[in-house]
Amino acid sequence: MRQPFLFLPPPTMNSISKRLHNCTVIALPKSSKTIWWLLKIILPISLAVSLLQYWGIIAHIATLLTPIFSIIGLPGESAIVFISSIFLSLYAPIAVITTLPLDIRENTILAIMCLISHNMIVETAIQKKTGSSPIIMFSLRIITSFVSAYILNLLLPQHLGGNKVTQVIETYSNIGEMMFYWAINAVWLSLKITLIVSGLMLLQSILKEFNILTFISRLFAPFMRILGLSAESSFLWFVAQTLGLTYGSALMIEEVERKEITPKDANLLNYHIAINHSLLEDTLLFVAIGVPAAWIIIPRFILALTIVWSVKGIIKIKENVEYLK
Repeated sequence: MRQPFLFLPPPTMNSISKRLHNCTVIALPKSSKTIWWLLKIILPISLAVSLLQYWGIIAHIATLLTPIFSIIGLPGESAIVFISSIFLSLYAPIAVITTLPLDIRENTILAIMCLISHNMIVETAIQKKTGSSPIIMFSLRIITSFVSAYILNLLLPQHLGGNKVTQVIETYSNIGEMMFYWAINAVWLSLKITLIVSGLMLLQSILKEFNILTFISRLFAPFMRILGLSAESSFLWFVAQTLGLTYGSALMIEEVERKEITPKDANLLNYHIAINHSLLEDTLLFVAIGVPAAWIIIPRFILALTIVWSVKGIIKIKENVEYLK
């Protein structure tokens, strides 16, 4: 017997308010746990790097790397830019770039290296927490940075742009002054992380409650197949591209812990976003100092695509070998 058609009235404002309240109650306690975990990693690393820069140790390490950087078409002093990017967010290497007499071609090569290998200590810890090997992720980003730089050095026109006007780098008269400014920056960074992570966790909770997350996954699913990723990865991929790995980590950790994404799919996603993430904000930072967007977007995308499919191929071969045994 056919069931009678039931008319479901639209949700009232009261019911929507209750659902939003429930989302907030669920999201905020989880976000506080992730915020604390991030700050325990980020702030000590930031302080350590600030001290190393103040004492000139990072500059000394950069000098030792001069022969390597000459192979990829960069002057020796540019090594300090790359070293800074490994330990800190992209604002640090960009600040250093403004003090060096580099042309647009050299800045473009440096940009793609920094875009792949920035804030690596923090982001590698995040990827470890979501199931990937920290050694593999760290090594992958360092190697692909130099591979992409070498290829760009071969492909880029010799006269891509004019010389960049340098600025005076900020120096500190004593360690107390350096610590004072570090503390101010640390407070602002902590506030930024708190607001962004809390907002992201709340957004994720709301998207799940109103089934919008399912719609987003279905929308990006065909594109994910091209990238070699699962449909379940689509929302996390979108977050990593718009907000980056550090700020998107709250969602990634939550999805893995709730088993919304399998460890295998999370690991493949990490291979992609290790090389290609924060496509919006980070790219614009370098575009603002004259770097051509296409030269730092397309190579990262192709590299990430190639590596994910290569990893999938290796996994498939291993599975076949195990099956034959």
